Amino acid sequence: MAAILMGVSLSDACTSIIVGKKASADGSVMTTYNCDSYGTFHPLYHYAAGKHMAGKMRDVYDRDTRVYHGQIAEAPETYNVIGDINEWQVTISETTFGGRHEMIDTTGILDYGSLMAIALQRSKTAREAITVMTTLADQYGYCSSGESFSVCDPNEAWILEMVGCGPGSKRVAWVALRIPDEAICVHANQSRISRFNMKDKQNVLYSKNVVSYARSQGWFTGKDSDFSFNDAYDEPDFGGRRYCDARVWTIYRKFADGFDRYLPYVEGKLPLDQVERMPLWIIPNRKLSVQDVQMCLRDHYEGTALAMDNDPGQGIYESPFRPSPLKFTVDGKDYFNERPVATMQTAFTWISQMRSWMPREVGGVLWWANDDGDVAAYTPIYCNNTIQPRCYNTPNADAVTFSMDNAYWVCNWVGNMVYPRYSLLYPELKQVRDSLENSYFEKQPLVEAHAMDLLKNDRRAALKYLNDYSNGTAEQMLTRWKQLATHLIVKYNDGIVRQEENGRFKMSSTGFRPVTTRPGYSQKVAKKLVELTGDRFAIPEEKK
Repeated sequence: MAAILMGVSLSDACTSIIVGKKASADGSVMTTYNCDSYGTFHPLYHYAAGKHMAGKMRDVYDRDTRVYHGQIAEAPETYNVIGDINEWQVTISETTFGGRHEMIDTTGILDYGSLMAIALQRSKTAREAITVMTTLADQYGYCSSGESFSVCDPNEAWILEMVGCGPGSKRVAWVALRIPDEAICVHANQSRISRFNMKDKQNVLYSKNVVSYARSQGWFTGKDSDFSFNDAYDEPDFGGRRYCDARVWTIYRKFADGFDRYLPYVEGKLPLDQVERMPLWIIPNRKLSVQDVQMCLRDHYEGTALAMDNDPGQGIYESPFRPSPLKFTVDGKDYFNERPVATMQTAFTWISQMRSWMPREVGGVLWWANDDGDVAAYTPIYCNNTIQPRCYNTPNADAVTFSMDNAYWVCNWVGNMVYPRYSLLYPELKQVRDSLENSYFEKQPLVEAHAMDLLKNDRRAALKYLNDYSNGTAEQMLTRWKQLATHLIVKYNDGIVRQEENGRFKMSSTGFRPVTTRPGYSQKVAKKLVELTGDRFAIPEEKK
């Protein structure tokens, strides 16, 4: 059975990038999360550190549905978690690949989201987190479909892929590979691990049943050394290649030469045995900064064969993507829309920066944004923070309740003004976004130097300083975004553009009417319209 992409993955169609410490510009390990969950409202979660008495049980609720699943034994000690990073700088993200539907253990207690949160509360290293996740899944059962997890700490970066073993099994089949320090790895809703070296105990971890379970189901025959995880459990079909691995490809080609040779693979039109598959990871041709990773999360296939250039689906304001769903039907024939990395339905996005040479209180920072990262600004959240910014955890705001105090809703408000008039409004949004982010990067060394000075004598004061800075920065972003929202609605109201001078809107000499222009079509769009409509809208020449 091929990957159940349309039934499973599209509900949580995410993108994750992993950067080894020798592949980054500053020596940090980095990983990312674009949580693209189609209308889901996620605050910035926090789990407090704690000590727990023997016998204490923990309630488990599904992250996506909030349905109660059951209880598991609580750990004697749990660590502080903010978002998806803990106080030891361990970070976990995921992308759903779905896989074979019959592998889902519907009786299991642990879904992918609760598994991530619990592992972060119990782990000081990435290896420990992998052990926690796989052990708990085998003990209590795993009720999600197939997942790729990025599991990272300041020294190591891993990709873990996991599938259930069917209803009532309380077992999982999994493999985890350490990403080389010099490499970057990307996964995007398609299983990425194929063959792996079972003898490399230092860099390869796997369940005892990872091959035998596939054999028992008739999904693999042959020698163990020839076993491919994704061929057995999530063979790349058209959707897995075009909607998912194409996002991997567009990121890899930014940092590797000759990657267009994999275009036949990601286009998805030729059979697998007639195309060259992409590698799991690459050694980049330059080292990546946090800003480089932000650029990747904002990608719409620009400059590639999959770009939306000259596509009527862009609309007259040249949007870089088509709307969802990915599939539509005309006269009984199915068609698809491109699925870029940056997308409208992102609930939140983040980049984790983990630095081994700094005190852990300062070294771990989550660059967080609500909404599509292309139309929102990332703000820093330090890993020992215990109080979320109010705009990321707003009382009374939810998926159907708008709040002017909530970043998700204000950022979506601005984003949804920009999307339909992208070429006209996006440059102004980008200017504000980049100005904010540049100021945060400029301040980062000074803020962290002060925090480390405080740490020498008063750890509590240092943690409070970083928490206050994170929260103040987030609220500053929200204030600026509200200003941007009102500016855009005033300037671009009703299809006109109110003109500005010295930061103020210009008025007529009487002070009654604004000075306006009507932008109309770009020449590129105007020519395309004429190509499509011919002389239907041509103005007849008047005879003289």
